[in-house]
Amino acid sequence: MPRRHLHVTGPADTPLRAALRNLRAELETPDAFPPHVLAEAQDAARAPDLSAHEDATELPFFTIDPPTSTDLDQAMHLEQRPHGFRVRYAIADVAAFVRPGGALDAEAHRRVTTLYFPDGNVPLHPPLLSEGAASLLPGETRPAVLWQIDLDEEGRAVTTDVRRALVRSRAKLDYEGVQQQIDAGTAEEPLALLRDIGRLREAQEIARGGISLNVPEQEIVERDSTYGLAYRAPLPADGWNAQISLLTGMAAARLMADAGTGILRTLPVAPDGAVALLRRSAQALHIDWPHHVPYAQLIRSLDPKRSSHAAFLQECTTLLRGAGYTVFENGELPTPSVHAAVAELYTHCTAPLRRLVDRYAAELCVAAVAGREAPQWVREALPALPKEMADGTRRANTVERESVDVVEAALLKDRVGQVFDGYVVDIKDPDSAVGTVHIEDPAIVARIEGTAAGLPLGERLRVRLMQAEPGSAKVLFAPA
Repeated sequence: MPRRHLHVTGPADTPLRAALRNLRAELETPDAFPPHVLAEAQDAARAPDLSAHEDATELPFFTIDPPTSTDLDQAMHLEQRPHGFRVRYAIADVAAFVRPGGALDAEAHRRVTTLYFPDGNVPLHPPLLSEGAASLLPGETRPAVLWQIDLDEEGRAVTTDVRRALVRSRAKLDYEGVQQQIDAGTAEEPLALLRDIGRLREAQEIARGGISLNVPEQEIVERDSTYGLAYRAPLPADGWNAQISLLTGMAAARLMADAGTGILRTLPVAPDGAVALLRRSAQALHIDWPHHVPYAQLIRSLDPKRSSHAAFLQECTTLLRGAGYTVFENGELPTPSVHAAVAELYTHCTAPLRRLVDRYAAELCVAAVAGREAPQWVREALPALPKEMADGTRRANTVERESVDVVEAALLKDRVGQVFDGYVVDIKDPDSAVGTVHIEDPAIVARIEGTAAGLPLGERLRVRLMQAEPGSAKVLFAPA
């Protein structure tokens, strides 16, 4: 889970845009796709492998994504049943376009994930596939891996099926529009059920001890050569939609476990020391966290619209460190096998346009339901996937971290020497003169260096901006 989402809008010819271009070069991110990869993508777009796909185009699927997104991995159809619900979740079938061992396959293994910069992304697959022929765009017939998960009246999964199918999305919806329709009572049943199923799945999450972090998005807007920053708090519809993806990831992991071969997304339980550090951050942000209140219960009580709560939710992502991918074979589950935040067996399988491992997870699950062994190209690739994904995820995290530094420096570059109000939310150790400060306005989190006497954790502090220059000097504060 990313620590912060950043989006920049505005003119292309600005210092911030130039600094982001330089950052791409410094991080040696992949650039344009080679001609032979594009040629193979064009051939695949014209003639995908549809030999194993059933016809499910009669089902009125819909997608829910940000308004500007065109790489649409998932489409859903929700249905009320006599004793529960049926979730149909169509996932873009990237394997219908990517030939094992071909140029597209090799390039995907080189890139591993889509990289997200504030002003655009570096895609995993050529856009003519990821934003075109393979994307579940409305009104287009597309190959998909179609999940069908039946739930009981309390939202528990009771049966799972997955197979290849041709699907056609009827509508491309966005979160705000979905929320408005549901709140106004104007949503038709397949969409209106998103709230009902989402809430039931949230209750199931609480019951099993799981937790979802509603981390706000930061939006950076350029106006007349200046920058403004605002948080976008997640809507309830964001969480309901995420629950459908989590449901599918858990169902996929269970299928793999029953088949005896698979790749899981695992996360060990956070050590006591990490939770203790988080308690110090809560104290610093004046968030009441009684010792008898579990971490998960506290998270659910927070309001991401409040800047102090938003900052704390960002700090909470530190407990997700240590997440990785673990392969298992011969029916022997790894240790740990559970994702601590999900509190269940879990895998990534719902974003194959943007993440390499999801294509392999889909193949494993389709084979498991069909009662056959996974394809040889999947079995041969499995041992190397955890390291590939770790390296790719590390690069994606670096892109995000460095992008945050560039954007915040651009936001503050004309305010060096000014004094701000803030709280020290973290220090390296009790006697440390280096820590992290949360600035109230603008709402940013940055490095602070104090004196040998240390920094006052949790106390309101006047701090002076010492440096901020996008592309050269990261944001640094000192006690004023």
